[in-house]
Amino acid sequence: MALLLSHSGIAQSSFTVVPLGVKGGLQEDNLSAYLVAAAGSSAYVCLDAGTVYSGVEKAISNRVFSVPAGEVVRTQIRAYLISHAHLDHIAGLLLGAPDDTPKSIYGLPSCLATLQNDYFNWRAWPNFGDGGSPPALKKYQLRELPLQQETALENTPLRVQAFALSHGQPYQSAAFLVRNGRSYLLYLGDTGADAVEQSQHLRAVWQAVQPLVKARQLKAIFIEASYPNSQPVKQLFGHLTPALLMQEMQVLSQLTGPAALWGLPVVITHLKPSPGNEAAIKQQLTDANKLHLQLLFPEQGQRLEF
Repeated sequence: MALLLSHSGIAQSSFTVVPLGVKGGLQEDNLSAYLVAAAGSSAYVCLDAGTVYSGVEKAISNRVFSVPAGEVVRTQIRAYLISHAHLDHIAGLLLGAPDDTPKSIYGLPSCLATLQNDYFNWRAWPNFGDGGSPPALKKYQLRELPLQQETALENTPLRVQAFALSHGQPYQSAAFLVRNGRSYLLYLGDTGADAVEQSQHLRAVWQAVQPLVKARQLKAIFIEASYPNSQPVKQLFGHLTPALLMQEMQVLSQLTGPAALWGLPVVITHLKPSPGNEAAIKQQLTDANKLHLQLLFPEQGQRLEF
């Protein structure tokens, strides 16, 4: 059963999304990973890959897929888009690599360098990449994404633009603006707020998508809220709270006009599942939702359509 979310009010989907993992830590079988495909297609890209196989098994139990998990991973996941190389965003990719099929991993240069040099090096893990320590097994082609230039994602009808994010200075993360025809989906990896990070990275993202929001072409924003508002700023480590997330949505609202955001699906990712955190984050987001966003809290293995 898929939940169909529409910003325009017309129940016609452009994207199918299958969350394979939605948490920001602790639960190693439920870490950040989202399958995205053009509606009606089984050619998925995986946005981050903290949990892969376990998430596919959960989706199978929810009747999202009707073939074995290994077949989904090998044949229906056509490529990976990795926002940054922290383990809670890549562990599923690494662990599944021995049984995976050849495909591309897309990311910013710093992310791919960490994957190749710090993981695919025959010390942390066999070298499934296409460079680095010999022998390179070349199962994965590591493909650098130029900033804010659209790139076709091989073996899918999708295209992507990458944007830099600040994930605790000086660590870099990425946002991915995925396009299917005239429709878009925005996925942000881990990110701090511009005011905290002393950057303009999120503003650049909002400026890029504001015409898409006004034209109702942006179908959803996936953005993190890792900690409740009680978390001290110095202990955010490049993450958002509900208050900071809503401050960023206000920046977008200033660019688009408030009416353009009414009902826009905003999918909340990367909640840290420490005791009491999730309930507090959800309540604080709901209470602060003066822009009337359609706040969504995804469940592992439950298909969404936008």
